[in-house]
Amino acid sequence: MKRPLQLKPIFIERMKELLGKDLDKYLAKIETEPPRSIRCNTLKIEPQELKKRLEEKGWKIKQPIKQHPEIMIVENELQPGELGRSLEHMLGYYYVQEFASMLPAIVLNPQPEETILDLCASPGSKTTQIAAKMENTGTLIANDVQLRRIKILSSNLERSGVANVIITKKEGFAFCNQAKKQNLLFDKILIDAPCSGEGTLRTSPKTAVMWSLNNVKSLSGIQKSLLSNAIDILKIGGEIVYSTCTHSPEENEEVLSEILKQYPNIEIEKITLPINTCPGITKWQDKEYIEEVKFSCRIYPHEYDTEGFFIAKLRKVE
Repeated sequence: MKRPLQLKPIFIERMKELLGKDLDKYLAKIETEPPRSIRCNTLKIEPQELKKRLEEKGWKIKQPIKQHPEIMIVENELQPGELGRSLEHMLGYYYVQEFASMLPAIVLNPQPEETILDLCASPGSKTTQIAAKMENTGTLIANDVQLRRIKILSSNLERSGVANVIITKKEGFAFCNQAKKQNLLFDKILIDAPCSGEGTLRTSPKTAVMWSLNNVKSLSGIQKSLLSNAIDILKIGGEIVYSTCTHSPEENEEVLSEILKQYPNIEIEKITLPINTCPGITKWQDKEYIEEVKFSCRIYPHEYDTEGFFIAKLRKVE
């Protein structure tokens, strides 16, 4: 179904600079709703068992990624709100989560018994996904700054049966400073950073109205601070996954480029995903970024029928 968006001219100009001849494909795709995707909660049920239950309800279920059977697409039409009202959802058997939103936790590759930090955790989509991969073992700290958002996070963790999580309420940089004072170090850190949300236009059309270049530049400073502070509490050999749901280079490659220049003990790793992606860009307008940012991944809606995302994986070396 087509949903015309009120896109600002400067936003369209920037996307044209990023996409070139693919701009029209992008503009056409963001006026459509993305596929309905859910993630099986393996803490409570196996993917094939859930698939069977949902198909008995008349749902047509597709598992698009062989290596990740927990990722499911509901292909047939449902009643409004049916995904959230079903018994299986209320029991925590699945989490309603956009496909591209599942990819940062897949790149993080959590393992049982690790110590992991989800620095900007609410509403808990990726937190519950990480906990499932950890098999409810080890320690997972889920931090957020707003009490209202923490209540949503707590509710989602409880419904999903997550038992290895400690919830904290702090500004991201304040949490990192406190952890550093207490010599608390992490095997892995996820920073799903607050961003301008350009990639969410398919599910949140109001983002087009709220978007501004000033906001992009302001958020870029916050993102750099979050990432630089998180590096201080990462173990040697540990990994950070930095992700945003925006396309702006100021919030993506620029953040990485400055961090890589500032921290010689941080390396960016090449990542591969089971969908079509584009490499990070090394030039934007009058700026040139460090060459290694090309190892990051850009995910565009018209490439794999998802929302837009950006993902990079960093490793701390001696």
